[in-house]
Amino acid sequence: MNSVKNVFSIKDLENLTGIKAHTIRIWEKRYNVLEPMRTDTNIRFYDLAALQKILNITLLHNHGYKISKISKLNNEKIAQLVREIVNEKSVKHHAINAFKMAMMNFDQTLFFNTYNNLLTEKSFREVFYDVFIPLMNEIGLLWQSDTISPAHEHFISYLIKQKLLINTEKVQIVEPTRNDKIFVLFLPLNEIHELGLMYLNYEVLVHGYKCIYLGESVPISSLKDINRFFDNVVYVSYMTVEPTKDDINDYLKTFYEEILDQTENELWTIGRITEFIKPNTHPKVKIFKSIQELSNFL
Repeated sequence: MNSVKNVFSIKDLENLTGIKAHTIRIWEKRYNVLEPMRTDTNIRFYDLAALQKILNITLLHNHGYKISKISKLNNEKIAQLVREIVNEKSVKHHAINAFKMAMMNFDQTLFFNTYNNLLTEKSFREVFYDVFIPLMNEIGLLWQSDTISPAHEHFISYLIKQKLLINTEKVQIVEPTRNDKIFVLFLPLNEIHELGLMYLNYEVLVHGYKCIYLGESVPISSLKDINRFFDNVVYVSYMTVEPTKDDINDYLKTFYEEILDQTENELWTIGRITEFIKPNTHPKVKIFKSIQELSNFL
């Protein structure tokens, strides 16, 4: 899917809102909450304004408003009610929907305004855990289902990276307070999904450790020099698609032989591919199920 998407099927609306297509059809027919456009063959499709409206309706519905009442409100009143209920209880869901609209419209201003509003109530760490992680999980599913284009994903990912870099720089200038370990963060060869690793870099620095961030697509051979300079190294790698599930255990065997053997070093792993690691077969390798679990272990 190479073109930028600005019209949506009813299935797209289901994916973006979590409301079943069957329910959306009932809302249309019984309450006239949306007026879909139709193709020459009578297939429904929707524009960005309809997407914005259904996202707002979903938020109101999730907070106890009956669809029969919502259907009697004009768009301005719906938007006003949405603003009124955006409080600590609902800010997460509202922010995720706002970030989705920013992504669909390539709207940097909406992204920054939503982010800055979140910071009035939450720390950066809370924003990342409560909003950015669920958002990126949803975006992954939306991309897989062809609801959004790669351009949408890259747009929103870059903006989140900007915020990560700004907050990481603030803690990078502080001298490390702990010297029992040195962390080296990297992605395996051909792995490019960097957001999770970038956040772990922030967490390691916040915890007072020295951190060497190497980034994406690093071959094992490039890590050998690290062992010459440092002892007690904890290598941290985020494995989303690489190595493949068929190659992961051979990769870890090679990593152990070339980097970990006869050292005090460890490898901490996280990401979807770690599900395919055979348990208790790779010495000095720890597996974490989530970013939060790894951060809590620091």
